[in-house]
Amino acid sequence: MPTYEFRCKSCDSVFEERRSMSEADLPATCPEGHDNAVRLLSVFASVGGASAPQKATPRPSGGCGSACGCH
Repeated sequence: MPTYEFRCKSCDSVFEERRSMSEADLPATCPEGHDNAVRLLSVFASVGGASAPQKATPRPSGGCGSACGCH
């Protein structure tokens, strides 16, 4: 079950609630008993991990063949 973060408009308390996605937009009551909390937008950031350095692929040094005009 996802965890949603809420902020109470009365006391500015920020709290979390675990609820199903179908209940995500239902009203929430803060720990102080106020019933006008709003769901906050959660920001998820993923930072790419360091990957192994890529080895350079050696290029052929002999050319394309005799039919090619690169020589």
